[in-house]
Amino acid sequence: MAAELLRDRLTCSICLGLYQDPVTLPCGHNFCAACIRSSRRCCEKACPECRAPFPDGAEPCRNVALSGVLEVLQLAVREPGPEPRAAARCPRHGRPLELFCRTEGRCVCGECTVHECRLHERALLEAERREREAQLRAKLEVTQQQATQAHTQLQELQQQKSQIQNSACNLASVVSGKFSCLLQALELRRISAQRDIEAAQTQALAPALDEEQRLRGHLEALAQYGQRVQGLLEQVDDQTFLQDLQQLSEPPGPFGPLTPLQWDEDKQLGNLKELLSLLSGLLLEEGAPATVPARAPDLVPLKAPDPEAQVPSMVCPLRKKLWQNYRNLTFDPDSANRHFSLSCQDQRVTHCRRSQGPARLGSFELWQVQCTQSFRVGHHYWEVRTSDHSVTLGVAYSELTRQKLGTNTDNIGRESCSWGLCIQADSVLARHNGDSWRLPRVSARLLGIDLDLACGCLAFYSLEPQVQLLHTFHALFTRPLYPVFWLLEGRTLTLCHQPGAKLPPAPQEAASALH
Repeated sequence: MAAELLRDRLTCSICLGLYQDPVTLPCGHNFCAACIRSSRRCCEKACPECRAPFPDGAEPCRNVALSGVLEVLQLAVREPGPEPRAAARCPRHGRPLELFCRTEGRCVCGECTVHECRLHERALLEAERREREAQLRAKLEVTQQQATQAHTQLQELQQQKSQIQNSACNLASVVSGKFSCLLQALELRRISAQRDIEAAQTQALAPALDEEQRLRGHLEALAQYGQRVQGLLEQVDDQTFLQDLQQLSEPPGPFGPLTPLQWDEDKQLGNLKELLSLLSGLLLEEGAPATVPARAPDLVPLKAPDPEAQVPSMVCPLRKKLWQNYRNLTFDPDSANRHFSLSCQDQRVTHCRRSQGPARLGSFELWQVQCTQSFRVGHHYWEVRTSDHSVTLGVAYSELTRQKLGTNTDNIGRESCSWGLCIQADSVLARHNGDSWRLPRVSARLLGIDLDLACGCLAFYSLEPQVQLLHTFHALFTRPLYPVFWLLEGRTLTLCHQPGAKLPPAPQEAASALH
């Protein structure tokens, strides 16, 4: 009896076995050396019994006296290993627990059935467990089916979202492309139409965000329930299994059908048809008519793939010449800062207040994003539409630093490997290698960038209300250049696309052009 009491005092509270190489914490509690090391690796640095904090840098001390007591105990009882776990006994009568009282929902002994549970419904522990396991497995199967259905619904919802986003992007692109052929007086109408489409897109996608959040919450609840059930099924001790089972809540119910998303393209274009009825063929049809209305003689239809033929007659000759080297670019999602949201087939980027997900490998820690395409040789031109000031456009080599250094949220033009134009509220700054040149304030909603690698020229243009050269950099570009952008929170940049524009040369073509 004394040996059993002594053994209880010499039991580790982590592994529930006799101390192995016992150590003492500063609070005075003892544990196996291996157990406390494992506990400190996976849990907070505190005593598992009294939760007293464990100072940084301190190491548990080996308890020499306790180690000697353990050796004496092992020699006295002649049991080198921990004794086997004893069968659970009734706390009232001290007899083995062999039955389960369904009426009271607890494990009982034979004597309990004579006194307290004589008229209750009883069953053997093993039989009760088998029956409860069968019920639990049936519930688990139902929850797994619900999870499969929820995954399918989530995919359908994401597909609907993608279709609406593509449709909205195509509508915005069509409206933008068609309105570019109109007179300068119609420019404000085009901007208004694009904003209406974006507002309608936001309104149409609002239910989808709620449904997606609910679906993810439903999936998380199903997963948590599955984990709890799996843990119960892996429980070896019958008593613990049945007691824990009493505390298990019911599984989540079915999610139910999704609310269909509403999107009507004709409704979005209804106001345009009324306001621009004379030009509806040019604005709303995919292909331009062979002839134009007599009341709009200066508008040239967009049919030919040649960039020269796509230019309205009222566009200045300089912009017509720049369009000969037009490139349709896209943003690189892997380079985007985690607060950037890409849309319209990676042609539009928006700086959001909330993070859009974890940072990707190789993404900018700065508020920047670069294009997928790069240029090594040749002559290239592209245009960018901005929502407001506080944006930077430029080009950079691939070694442009992506980590944030100091308090700056951008580094375009601050290093020798990048050149940039920063659009501010009161002025424009041209920057390279830490140097800057202040330029007069201009309308910077539509900007053009012309890169002539053969001549070593990088020119920035303001295109509204008329074409105006802002600044030209002259340099010897020795490595591939990537278009790169910085934008303040709440700002949006859109890479303008031209039908029939040439693609940037492939890497092997660029390499062959060097020889």
